[in-house]
Order: sequence, then C-alpha cells, then structure tokens
Amino acid sequence: MKVSIIGGGGLVGSCAASALQFGGIVREIALVDVNQDLVEGQALDLLHGASLTSDQRIIPSGPEGSKDADVICITAGLRRKPDESRLDLINRNVALFRNILGDLKTHGYKKDAIVFVVSNPVDVLTYLATKELDLPPNQVIGLGTVLDTTRLRSMLAQRLDVQPSQVQVTIYGEHGDSMVPNWSNAQIAGLPLEKYPGVTSTLIAEVEKKTRGSGAEVIKKKGGAGFAVGVSIADVIHTIALDQQRILPVSSLQNGAYGLHDVCISVPTIVGRNGAVSHIEVDLWPKELTALQRSGQVLRETISKVLGG
Repeated sequence: MKVSIIGGGGLVGSCAASALQFGGIVREIALVDVNQDLVEGQALDLLHGASLTSDQRIIPSGPEGSKDADVICITAGLRRKPDESRLDLINRNVALFRNILGDLKTHGYKKDAIVFVVSNPVDVLTYLATKELDLPPNQVIGLGTVLDTTRLRSMLAQRLDVQPSQVQVTIYGEHGDSMVPNWSNAQIAGLPLEKYPGVTSTLIAEVEKKTRGSGAEVIKKKGGAGFAVGVSIADVIHTIALDQQRILPVSSLQNGAYGLHDVCISVPTIVGRNGAVSHIEVDLWPKELTALQRSGQVLRETISKVLGG
C-alpha cells in the first residue's frame, strides 16, 4: 500500500511518517510539501534509519505524489494559536485546504483511494472534502476524536496507575470544544469504570477537563502536537491497510446515526479498506446523546456559515 502525506515536511506529517515507518505495514510513503528542501530533509532523515525499521520506499514529492496513493493523508494547515479554538481556524485554513483539493483534482487520484483528513478544523474540512472530491462519502474520513480518545485513555491510566492499553473509554462528537466522552461505556481491564478502585466523580471530571485543554497545553509548551497525533494517524492507516474492520471514532459523513445528518462528526465507525464501512449506535446515557446531537448542531451551523453548505 502507498500512502501520501500532504504536509509531510511539517511536524504532524513527519511524525506520522515516522510512526508508519516503525509500523512496517505500508509499502511506500510519499512526503508531499510545498517546501521542497524541508520535505527532502525529512525523507532523508527517515531513510537514514531504514535499516533499523522497515523495508519501505520513502520519497519526497510535489502534488503529483498523491495520484497513485491508496491513502491520501492531508496534514497541511496553519497551526492553532494557544488561545484559539479549532473552529476559529476555519477562515484561516479553508482557502489553503481548497488549494490542496484543487491540486488533487489537477493531478488526479485513484478511484478507490481513501482521503484521510487531519488538518484542523478536521470535521469541517472533512465535510468540505466529501463535497468537492469525486469519491463516495465513505472514502473520505477525518482523524476526528481518535487523538482525543488516546489522550483521555492515557491520562486516566496515569491517574489510576494502570496500563494505558487496559483503559477503554472513547470520545465522540466534534474534535474540539463540544467533544463528548462516553463515560457510560468506560471500562478498565473489562471492569466497569465506576467499580474500579480509586475512581470518583471528581477524578473523572479532572481528567476530562485536562483532556479538553491538552491540545492547547501542548501547543503552548512545545509549539504543537506531534508524537501522539503521529501514532493516531498511523493507527487509522494501518486499520485501512489491513482491512481490520475495527471500530474507531473517526469523522465521516452522517446520514442518520444518533439523529445526525449532513455533517462529518465522530461516532462509532467500522473502518476498513473502503474507509468508513458503517456506523454503529451504541447505547449512550441520555445526557451523552443530547451532548452528541448538540455537537452535531454546532458543526452544522459552522458548515452553513463558513461553507454555505
């Protein structure tokens, strides 16, 4: 499988490429960027470690590098400022994203390609891609709340002194201020969260608050997220490459699940080689369902205002 990473010279794109290299599953990684020196340097740095990682082809490229890619991962975009919400990025990023989509149309792309949007605001830009590219909606997905979910799991594990891999709790909704943690189905090592020693409503509230602010905190302290988003991207791409049919909280176009329509947002989604294969409605607490529907309304209002769709 070939993966192209548009924005491959930047922090997010290069971290994703590194995670894919260590994963050793995809066969070819094309780093696409307008800064040719930077992307050549990133490709060279990855190449230098190839004998210790995976037998892959890693190439720097211009826009033409995506024309034969099986997965086109778009990470290019302007960074969020520390006190700026993801949705505030829209007016600064939509024009750039339209140019990227224009390049894809000009150079062409495979009809069975999966377009995987990471650029923020990811839900709005995923919606824009579904409308402007000649692909079935299931073949356009966004990273959605995959990153938020691993942040929540990892920080909850740290507070409870358990292994992160044994924490099961997922965030749905917008990748942003209206995200919805699904506490009603949370487990630790198969045990209901509320039954686990040390879990209190105060602790849950503190971890949730920390998760909501974690993106801004990383931006403030180091300039932007890289490692966690890189492995999150690789997790989704590996799921596609292996056609694993895993349930992930990616963002995709909704047509009925939880009463959501004509909006790209994260709900439980079966992901495989064809992208967003189907959506599943797990039981939610009434307040979680209300919050998820409200999150959809927030995004729909933003889409109508900014994109006119």
